[in-house]
Formats: sequence, structure tokens, C-alpha cells
Amino acid sequence: MRAKPSDAKLTGLFLDMLAAEQGAGPNTLDAYRRDLTDFSEFLGRTGHTFADAETQTLRDYLADLDTRGFKSTSVARRLSAIRHLYRFLLNERIRNEDPAAILSGPKRGRGLPKVLSIADVDRMLRRAKELSEAAEASPAQRLRALRLYCLLEVLYATGLRVSELVALPRTAAKRDARMIVVRGKGDKERLVPLNEASRQAMADYLSATEAAKADKKNSLAASKWLFPSFGESGHLTRQHFARDLKELAVASGLQARLVSPHVLRHAFASHLLHNGADLRIVQTLLGHTDISTTQIYTHVVEERLKSLVRDLHPLAEK
Repeated sequence: MRAKPSDAKLTGLFLDMLAAEQGAGPNTLDAYRRDLTDFSEFLGRTGHTFADAETQTLRDYLADLDTRGFKSTSVARRLSAIRHLYRFLLNERIRNEDPAAILSGPKRGRGLPKVLSIADVDRMLRRAKELSEAAEASPAQRLRALRLYCLLEVLYATGLRVSELVALPRTAAKRDARMIVVRGKGDKERLVPLNEASRQAMADYLSATEAAKADKKNSLAASKWLFPSFGESGHLTRQHFARDLKELAVASGLQARLVSPHVLRHAFASHLLHNGADLRIVQTLLGHTDISTTQIYTHVVEERLKSLVRDLHPLAEK
């Protein structure tokens, strides 16, 4: 009788499939690994493995998550990982049935994304611009300020995911470029337009980095990345940008907890919709595969429709 493969081995095979067939990135793979490791540890305490766990055991695990105080969104994410795993095991004929098929997830309230107002974003852009033009700043400080201003302008102009933004190649800052090619989730490419402010910010930042080449100690000037660093990835990290953004928020008179790269991505989408953009266009710009992902922003459209009816309908109260 053949020994059942270990949970660790099955997790490895599953993650390899996600990377090879679905183009899952490192962050997605890490999230799946963490979720499945926690699930495996629970099964181990009950004398089960991925290969022999039944539906009731899976229900017990979801109940355990609830007891540990997990939010419904986190429980739903764990359940999604488990469902994906068991579909994989079924397809690979490691399991003859799918114990997760009939499980129902927790009911989730429809949370609306935190969004900055247009005035809030303008305040941050003005402050970032002021810092980049400060006469008393050293060359290194000015370069860092120009980088932050460029990051902010490009993020608000394009709505890129932070991982897409920090990994932009240097070639994205071509002076005549009105569109940039972005490689997003699943290694899919999309075209994203740039506005004049973002193109100018990129040009100014690139000129400053070119000037830094005169300093032979500055090896970053020759990097292939638009936002280089000495880290393992070779480019600015998401965490570093998030910290700089929170510092800028405070300097702009905003609360740091309300500002993040993802919140600015939400602001990009919400402000476009508020000004009449089509939901499908916003879906394309954000790189969402499914329109249902973009529909979290429909509250903006609904509010706009209400205001149109209120202001323009002939029978509306004046």
C-alpha cells in the first residue's frame, strides 16, 4: 500500500501549479503557504492530513478560526485557499472526492474602500512638490523628494498596484511616452495612459538620477529600474514607499493611518467614476480580470446618479 504524501509535499505541488499555470506571484504564493500551513497544523492536532480530512473536519477548522477571533474576511480567505487545494487534489487524483465542495463561507458585509478626497490628494501632491523644490535640501534629500513626488504623481495618475509601481523599468520614463506597459497579476500586460503632470514628474526625477551618474559612488544611477535600491529586489520596496507616503501624509496635515498606496489606488478609481468614467474602463485601467472586483466602487456611481436625479429631474424638489 502506497504511503500518503505529506501535507508539506502536497502544499509544494499545489504552489508549483499556481505559479506555473496561473502565474501567481510571490506574495500570492506566500499567502497560500501561510494559510495552508495553519490548516495543516490544525489537522495534525486532530490526527488528519490533507489526504484524508473529511467535510466535518474542515467545518471544525472554520469554527476554530472563529474561536481564535479571525474576522469573516480572513475566514473566507482561508476557505478559498482550502477549496483551491482540494480542487487541485481532485484533479490530480490524489483525492477521490472534494470535502470542501459543500462548505459555505461566512457571510461578509460589503466593506467600502477607504478613499481620500480630491482635496486630500491635492494637499499631498502640493506638499511633495514643495519638498522636491526645497532650496535648503542636499542633493540626496532632493533626489529622494523627487522620487516620492514622482511615485505619488504616477500612482494617482494610473491607479497602479504598488507592486507594479515600484517595479517600473527605467524605460517607462521615456520623455515622449503617453502610455506605459504594465506587467500585472498573472504576468498579464496592459497599457495605462499617463497625464502631463505624471510625465513631467518622471522627467524631472529621471534628470536628477542622470545627474547622479556624475557621482561614481552612486551605482544606482545605472540600474534598470526607475526606482532603484540596494535591496535584494533591486528596486524600491512596497514597505519603503508606504512608510514614505505616511510621513508625507503627516507633513500634509493628514492622519497617517488613513493613507497608503492602496488607498491612493482606490482614490484614483473613485475619483474617475465620480467624474463620469465608465466602470468597464476603470476595470481595464486597474487590471481587474473580473468586473465584480471593480464593483466595490459602484457606491460612487450610485451617489452620482442620485445627485443627477436630485439636481436635474424636472419634478425634483427645489
